[in-house]
Amino acid sequence: MTLEAFADSRSLTLGVELELQIVSTHDYDLANASGELLRHLAGRKLPGDVKPEITASMIELSTNICGDYRDVISQLSEIRDALVEAGDRFNVGLCGGGTHPFQHWGEQQISDAPRYQYLSDLYGYLAKQFTVFGQHVHIGCSGPDQALCLLHCLSRYMPHCIALAAASPYVQSFDTGFDSARLNSVSAFPMSGRAPFVETWEDFGAYFDKMTDTGVVQSMKDFYWDIRPKPEFGTIEVRVMDTPLTVGQAARIAAFIQAVARWFMIERPFRPTEDDYLVYTFNRFQACRFGYAGTYVDPRTHEQRTLKDEILATLDRIEQHAIELHGDTACAELRRAVERGENDAAWLRGVQRAERSLPEVVRQQTLRWRGD
Repeated sequence: MTLEAFADSRSLTLGVELELQIVSTHDYDLANASGELLRHLAGRKLPGDVKPEITASMIELSTNICGDYRDVISQLSEIRDALVEAGDRFNVGLCGGGTHPFQHWGEQQISDAPRYQYLSDLYGYLAKQFTVFGQHVHIGCSGPDQALCLLHCLSRYMPHCIALAAASPYVQSFDTGFDSARLNSVSAFPMSGRAPFVETWEDFGAYFDKMTDTGVVQSMKDFYWDIRPKPEFGTIEVRVMDTPLTVGQAARIAAFIQAVARWFMIERPFRPTEDDYLVYTFNRFQACRFGYAGTYVDPRTHEQRTLKDEILATLDRIEQHAIELHGDTACAELRRAVERGENDAAWLRGVQRAERSLPEVVRQQTLRWRGD
């Protein structure tokens, strides 16, 4: 199989995908209800799309191509409202969060789609353990070489994205001690982690040919990298974020990534190198484990500082670009949250401390998702 051509795309356009939890309004455990929701929404005109995910207790929404933060939040809100209305009809709730706090993987059902059945046959129990929920952000690129350059430049900002979106402290009824435990499940897959350091689409095509020749992969979908090219869309796809608890936070994170990308494209503050990845795994772990309190090592200078300080410094650097993209309000809200040390993982832990009931945590997640 040959690598498909990189589609035409306008630079810095946005697309957002969110994987959502479907929960019973009786006990707030996961509910295998994606089929009912999808049948109810079939034919309904929405600004984006709603489709199944690997297990029947998950559903994915996605926007159409967006120009900026305002487009993203408008589209996400409209799709959110349609899903909430459908959920009410079938007595299920929807919510964000990177993991469900107390579901058991063995109780999950693999969706009927042929690809998901194939993945279940290939990965065994890992497919059901992949009942985790993430946000993916697509950034439009004017060509494939620009896409690969942006991919490698953005790699040093994956810890920032992880901490801003962290929303998975609980797994199988236990507090993991991580702000984002979801990525530990993703890391179990053999083609996860970082993309190879290649800088031209010709070289990437040669890599892809070698991988398909081995039989290990059949298409780009088989790469579970933190950031990957999406040639059919003409984008790169950032995949490290937990699904936030609100559409507002999801849109703010998309605005942050878009502004960082514009900063790269216009100011070209550095040229990516293979050595940038020397600290990649360390920085990624620190963000997952400790959130804003994690240690961040600068790939170029090797200076160490807290991730909180690094995110605030990044927001300073991209401020003018956020203004140009109409995302300055979004970035200002992110700044206030970072200064206070607030993310969705902290909110979830706060509810659990107050209520001492994980089902109550999930109930409040569903209210937060619908905007109540």
